[in-house]
Parts: sequence; C-alpha cells; structure tokens
Amino acid sequence: ALDTPLSTRNLVIYELYVRNHGRNGTLADVSADLPRIREMGVDVVWFMPIHPIGELNKKGELGCPYSVQDYRDVNPDYGTREQFKLLCQYAHALGLKVMIDVVYNHTAHDSVLVREHPEWFHRDENGRPVTTVPEWSDVIDLVYDDPALWDYQIETLKQWAELGVDGFRCDVASVVPLGFWERARREVAAVKPDVIWLAESVHTGFVIDRRRRGLIAHSDGELHAAFDLSYDYDIWPVWETAVANPEAIPAYLAMLTWQSGIYPAHTLKMRCVENHDNPRIMARAGSRAQALAWTAFQAFNEGAFLIYAGQESEATRTPDLFDIDKIRWQGYPLQGYLTKLA
Repeated sequence: ALDTPLSTRNLVIYELYVRNHGRNGTLADVSADLPRIREMGVDVVWFMPIHPIGELNKKGELGCPYSVQDYRDVNPDYGTREQFKLLCQYAHALGLKVMIDVVYNHTAHDSVLVREHPEWFHRDENGRPVTTVPEWSDVIDLVYDDPALWDYQIETLKQWAELGVDGFRCDVASVVPLGFWERARREVAAVKPDVIWLAESVHTGFVIDRRRRGLIAHSDGELHAAFDLSYDYDIWPVWETAVANPEAIPAYLAMLTWQSGIYPAHTLKMRCVENHDNPRIMARAGSRAQALAWTAFQAFNEGAFLIYAGQESEATRTPDLFDIDKIRWQGYPLQGYLTKLA
C-alpha cells in the first residue's frame, strides 16, 4: 500500500483555469484571489495546464490548454516561471498547496518534443505523428517505449516540485504506462516528500475500447499502485442517471458499496458534482435544492472533494476551453454554503 497520509481523505481541492480567472486571466489575478479561496476551506489549488499552448491544428481562437507546447515553461499570456514560483510561495504562506495539471499522454502538434524527438510519438501508416483518439485532433500521442522519454518527463516533474508544486493531477493517467508513474512517484519523492498524486482515471468503456485496440489502458485499481487519488468516472454514468432520475439513487448507492470493495484498501476517490469536462450541477440537477443536496452528498462522500471555480457563483455554464470565457462571479452566492461543507 502507498504511504498516503490520512489527511488526503479529507482534502478540498479547487480547480481553476488561469485564462478565465480574473479580469486579465493571469497568475497575478489568481494570486489576488487566493485569500478568498483559502477562506472557503480549500486545501489544494489545482491549476489546469499552465504551459504554452500549441498553435498548429489548434481548436478555437486560443487553443486548448491540454495541447501543450512545452512542459517546462509557463504560458506567457499568464506570466513567467518566476511569477509562478512567487505564487507558490504566497499560497504556502496562506496554508494552501499547489497542484498542476500533467498532460503526459499527448502534446501539441508543434511541441518542443515532436520537434526534438519525433521518434517518441505514435505514428500512422505514413509515419506521421497522430492521436489515438480521433476527436482529439489538436494533439498527438506520446509512446513510452524509449527510456529517454521517461527520463525527460520525470526530470520535468522534479523541476516543478523544486519550484514549489505540491501535487500533480495527471490527465488521462490510465493511458500512460503504470511503471512510468511508479518510478515518477519514487523519484519526485526524493526531491520533495508528500507530493499528492491525483489520477484522472477514465470511464470503463474507454478502458475496454483501448484494450481491444491493443493500446495501454489501466484500470483504477491498477493506478492506485502509484496514485493517492483517482476520479470516480468508473461509476460516473450511474451517478449521472441518479441526478436525473431519483428512482436510480439506490443503484448509485449500491455502486458506491461495490466501489469500496473492489479496490485496494488504501484507494481514495476524488468526488465532485462538476468539473471542466462535465456540466455544471446547477444546469444538470432538476432544481436548485437538488443541486445543493447533491453537492453536500459528494462533499461528505468518502474521499477528497473538488470545487470547480465558478461553483461558488451558482454558475450554469461550463467555460469554453478554447477561447476566453470569463466566470461571472455575481457576488459568490454559494461561497458560504461551500465553506460550511469544507
């Protein structure tokens, strides 16, 4: 079992997207908002990818943050590495931990890595770097066959840990070799102990489809050999049904019991009612009362709890990833409620 602190079970994580946070969408805007976030009872601030975004084959006017051009740099629209370092120091002084998104399953079409190491990428029959998920047309997939790629990626994680990062949320972690994550955890711990590892594990159907195509796809149980926390996408569709139809709630409760018995004893899930890939709870639930009830349920469900920026404002719109789409804070009407839950 991993040596995961029991306190991880009670973490409150706050997800934000720098581009859409604050007047200018910069690290300075986020820094100014950290005291308010901390007052809510948040323990960890998770930054969606902060790196430069690819231009080639981008989606929208500005591109998706998950199409990363350079893992070792900060998007100049947000600020600089030095400013991010200072932000980490300020967050720590407030009692907050800082988590960044790690997008290691793919890069932008014009990334530093494809330019310097084209041999590290998945290729089609004509030798062109491609994605294994056709709808993700703005990215190309990495293949972890070369030990030199492992060395590069782990060195990158160590650099961010030394800069002040306390945790990594690993995008689509299920499609990167488990051995890589296990080694990364060990080597990062040598630089900085007690780093938090959150896996974006995937829907069961996604695992099955990739395995049928001979591609890497780790189940949640496998991922917990390396990760402290994972998403609960394994039972997410059952929850979605329960939100829409109260008669399905017993089935969801049964799935929670099932979930608690099939994974290693140290397994912890991250619970939420919304995130950047899914509808806002205020748009999904049948009423405001139902939205608040489900928010409370997931806050007290076993595991960590995620608040997505804008949730404290009763936002009904999931922000666009590809263009500027500012959150309308409207006086933070739910901040007091979320603070009580935290």
